[in-house]
Amino acid sequence: MNLALKYTIFAILATGANIGSQDISIRVYAGDYHILLSVIIGTGIGLVVKYLLDKRYIFAYQTRDLAHDSKTFFLYSLMGVVTTIIFWGFEFGFHWIFASKEMRYLGGVIGLAIGYWIKYELDKRYVFR
Repeated sequence: MNLALKYTIFAILATGANIGSQDISIRVYAGDYHILLSVIIGTGIGLVVKYLLDKRYIFAYQTRDLAHDSKTFFLYSLMGVVTTIIFWGFEFGFHWIFASKEMRYLGGVIGLAIGYWIKYELDKRYVFR
């Protein structure tokens, strides 16, 4: 399977983990700041899923030990800050404009797609060298 197809499949899986965990979070908790909390939870779960898939199957990167893996995950997360801003901008923007859960999720999916495209380039250059 070629790299672009694998990366796309993994981006879809991580997006599903992100949006799915957001939806579960909102079903479990509907109090103050429930949307923000759900987006934070989804971002964290999507980040871990994508890191594990990218490290092993996209970049075939092996860490030496827990300290090296922690450093690599930190760099991976740091590269994700810019892309998270893009993702959150789309998700919260769609929420503000359309005021519906479905459109907020659509904004999230669009933001994640753009963010993952940028993130691949950042990870290739700075994280998994």
